[in-house]
Amino acid sequence: MCGIVGYIGHREAYPIILKGLKRLEYRGYDSAGIALYDGSDIKLSKTKGKVADLEARLEKEITTNGTLGIGHTRWATHGVPNDINSHPHYSNSGNLVIIHNGIIENYESLKKELIKRGYTFKSDTDTEVLVNLIEDVMKKENTKLGKAVQIALNQVVGAYAIAVFDKNKPNEIVVARLGSPLAIGIGDDEFFIASDASPFLEYTKNAIYLEDEEMAIVRRDKEVKIRKIKDDSPVAPYMQELQLNLEQIEKGGYDHFMLKEIYEQPRAILDTFRGRLRTNEAIIKMSGVEDNMKKFLNADRIIVVACGTSWHAGLVSEYIFEDLARIPVEVEYASEFRYRNPVITEKDLVIAISQSGETADTLAAIKLAKSKGAFVFGVCNVVGSSIARETDAGAYTHAGPEIGVASTKAFTTQITVLTLIALRLARAKGTISSSDYRHHLIELELIPSKVEKVLKSDDYVKTIANIYKDVKNFLYLGRGYNFPVALEGALKLKEISYIHAEGYPAAEMKHGPIALIDENMPIVVIATKKGHYDKVVSNIQEIKSRKGKIIGIVTEGDQQVKELADHVIEVPETLESLSPLVTTIPLQLLSYHIAVMLNKNVDQPRNLAKSVTVE
Repeated sequence: MCGIVGYIGHREAYPIILKGLKRLEYRGYDSAGIALYDGSDIKLSKTKGKVADLEARLEKEITTNGTLGIGHTRWATHGVPNDINSHPHYSNSGNLVIIHNGIIENYESLKKELIKRGYTFKSDTDTEVLVNLIEDVMKKENTKLGKAVQIALNQVVGAYAIAVFDKNKPNEIVVARLGSPLAIGIGDDEFFIASDASPFLEYTKNAIYLEDEEMAIVRRDKEVKIRKIKDDSPVAPYMQELQLNLEQIEKGGYDHFMLKEIYEQPRAILDTFRGRLRTNEAIIKMSGVEDNMKKFLNADRIIVVACGTSWHAGLVSEYIFEDLARIPVEVEYASEFRYRNPVITEKDLVIAISQSGETADTLAAIKLAKSKGAFVFGVCNVVGSSIARETDAGAYTHAGPEIGVASTKAFTTQITVLTLIALRLARAKGTISSSDYRHHLIELELIPSKVEKVLKSDDYVKTIANIYKDVKNFLYLGRGYNFPVALEGALKLKEISYIHAEGYPAAEMKHGPIALIDENMPIVVIATKKGHYDKVVSNIQEIKSRKGKIIGIVTEGDQQVKELADHVIEVPETLESLSPLVTTIPLQLLSYHIAVMLNKNVDQPRNLAKSVTVE
């Protein structure tokens, strides 16, 4: 969940690493640090707080010269966020310095052994244990850093992406990964190391993504040498050309990445079905589905595994697959699925959903499902990510980089991909008529323009946000396809404003939540004309009789809810199965504006990080 950056080459390392840390701060922002080799010694500075705090400190503390360095922005696991626990960490001799993303699960037993051998520890982190273990191996085995890293990591249980260098051999950085992402940017006589490609996009478009249980020695003026950690066998490097550009990872004039990404959704949804949805020909073409059609059609059931917002998208897909393709679906939290003893067979098809493609629990769920013989299909956004490589087949969402920690366009593009798959399967199975199928394709093609229309209500949503920004609790209600949207709306508000919010199926209100309703409780009700409209209107009347404040998300032109609700936000009419793509937009805007009005850090909410690469 932390962000790591490294550089070795002919340029000054400091500005590259600092800028890289700022771009990776979505991965963690409890503390930050940089270590530079200035030609004679390691210069290190680190601090609790954000990268901006580190930058201010660096100006006072150390010279920033040097063409080799590493940097880290942290999401705390072992040890509270403070200056001492911040990365990088020295070994006892001061010769080695390391940065680490992940968790060393057996660090306590390793630490006890090292203490017996005379090692001392300043921090509470598992990372300081690892760097001293590497140093201990170097001494005992009388070996170089690369070999010591390989031996040490074979004693480690857990997950990691690391970068470490030795000041006595300042011509190389040793990197390794297991369960946490790591990319190596290949420039002209220079190399970049990072958790993702964003820190080095402006310097090179060529990158190598390490696979699990691989390590690399990155030397000046040499080719990158990759080896297997387990047996030290060589691995041929596979270089990819990056498709991202610099403009995609900048704010582009918006105050926050989250707002930019909310407004990017019309384009993101269009990019997701571009080339796949051929309305004029009544065709959906997805190679990952076409090449494995028998697996989909012969599956007894689909099991969806995901976390957070992706889990909500998975819930929407349950309605879509069962309704359109008549395939039974179970939606599982990956974090629970992996620790149960789930019944999985070769006749099951597992769909794993993750924006980053690096979610640790989802990756573990994938491995479990594959070990039971299930076919696993991945839906993720990041090309070359671990889930993209680990699954049997898959589909990218093509949403572009999502920097804001609270996912927005990930949700809508995941639903778009899952809808395309469901429609393609429904057509293949004959569970949808030709006219209904074509109607769905036409309506799906219109969704980007309809989302554009919803975005025009932003100013009105902002006025509603101002009215309710100081409340302590929110309730979100929806039925059918829009029940998961209620869950997602509540999650967005919790994530970035820290206001307690809960999402419920509207019919469940009478089974408990109705006790919470009074004149101080705002209730967001998704009440579009499609689906169980009359039932939702009845729920609204029950709320009104208890003096609850109603914010209705309604279909354009609705008068019935308008007469009952305190506020209504209109969305264009569409098919019930596609309605989550438009009803979620005002909920994203509402949470955003409330958080901004409360002076919260919208893009970096407390205690969260974008990609959960640890348990």
